[in-house]
Amino acid sequence: MTPGKLLPRRGEAAGLLVVLVLLVLEALALGEASDPDRPVIGAALIGAAGSGLLLVAALLVGRRLAARRMLPLPPPGPDGPVYSTRALEGFPMEAVRPLLLTEDGPHLNQLYAAWVLALGGHTAPWIGRRLDLPVPTARLLVDAVRERRRGPNRGGPDRGGPKPPPPNRC
Repeated sequence: MTPGKLLPRRGEAAGLLVVLVLLVLEALALGEASDPDRPVIGAALIGAAGSGLLLVAALLVGRRLAARRMLPLPPPGPDGPVYSTRALEGFPMEAVRPLLLTEDGPHLNQLYAAWVLALGGHTAPWIGRRLDLPVPTARLLVDAVRERRRGPNRGGPDRGGPKPPPPNRC
């Protein structure tokens, strides 16, 4: 788990800050209030604390549900589904080997999954968020997929490659 996962997002932080400010203001009001007003202010203080707990619980449940949400399968490629056993052809093992040898590096299965998602056309930030990978690692795989698709003979006539075939018009 990365340290950034524990920090709240911008909207979550704003909601929590509002609840904390309300609690502080109500505590100050409770200290300055006269005896007849204290039960009303105390009830408002309990309500604000309860709403804060509900907000924290909703945020935690929402994050857990978002983490459990299934990832969509990539669309089928020209050779059938890109998540078949042939999907790992062209995987840049030499480029990712230094990452695998680091102490806190990603697991090979994470990189395989990122490769398949990159073949499906997903962006590096999206892959990084879904698989808890650093974005530069995901970008390395996305760029390798882009190079693989470009290929050595797919450069077009001005790049030394053959002219692409005309589109099929039936």
